Amino acid sequence: CDIIGIRTFPALKNREEDYSEKVLTKFIKSALVPVISLESATLHPLQSFADVITIEEQKKTTRPKVVLSWAPHPRPLPQAVPNSFVEWMKVADVDLVIANPEGFDLAPEFTEGVTVLHEQDEALKDADFVYAKNWSSYENYGQTAAHLKDWTISGSKMALTNNGKFMHCLPVRRNMVVNDEVLDSEASVVLEQANNRTYAAQTVLYQMFRNG
Repeated sequence: CDIIGIRTFPALKNREEDYSEKVLTKFIKSALVPVISLESATLHPLQSFADVITIEEQKKTTRPKVVLSWAPHPRPLPQAVPNSFVEWMKVADVDLVIANPEGFDLAPEFTEGVTVLHEQDEALKDADFVYAKNWSSYENYGQTAAHLKDWTISGSKMALTNNGKFMHCLPVRRNMVVNDEVLDSEASVVLEQANNRTYAAQTVLYQMFRNG
């Protein structure tokens, strides 16, 4: 083959082991062809690239306010998507705010220099984009909090925004991460976001082939 695509997942048991990216690192070290991450234990760069494209296409202001909001989920999920999203948003021309319950702050290496609020309504005020995503705890590694239903993105939550657009990487737990009234509304750009995953992957693969 000409390129190897690797998708790995964390066990969410041992933080140091997951964040060392053992599997992906071994493939990169041993492979005789380029390796592309289709999601690793800690990062999901192709998703973040698609997210950047979506915001660029949908934004109405030069520097939009983008809120990454934690949302409840019945089982523990990796921090890969939010880690990558924050990493990319920090170098994009946006005003980034992270909203999550106490005990669910992302790794300091990603949140350094970013506003992190533990009050969701405060964070959502005047937002141009709301990206809802669950992630398990980094501090209490692998733990989740499915009972925090007041963090679900609802119509009343979106009413706090500046006619904000709703984003999610899909698949999504309806009426847990986000209510139907938001997900199925004109404010939702989740399908455009999903479609941009194609162009993100095509662009990266094209550049890899072009660069030999």
